[in-house]
Amino acid sequence: MLFTAFFLKLLIQNMKKQEKHIIQEPSSDYEKAEFDLLKTALKRSYTERFHTMTKLMKMNIMFRQAQIKHKPSH
Repeated sequence: MLFTAFFLKLLIQNMKKQEKHIIQEPSSDYEKAEFDLLKTALKRSYTERFHTMTKLMKMNIMFRQAQIKHKPSH
């Protein structure tokens, strides 16, 4: 948890530095949405990440083994 807090603080500092060097433009909604997704991802625990990854791996195996059968219509 300490690492994620440090990482989040570092990201915020870098964003503030970039804002000083960039010409002020209206902020894009997608940038804020991406940053919000990153914040929520950092808040997840290791067990939540593990369960999500195993779920994705199971889906990958299921889709790989799937067979599409098609009966041609006459």
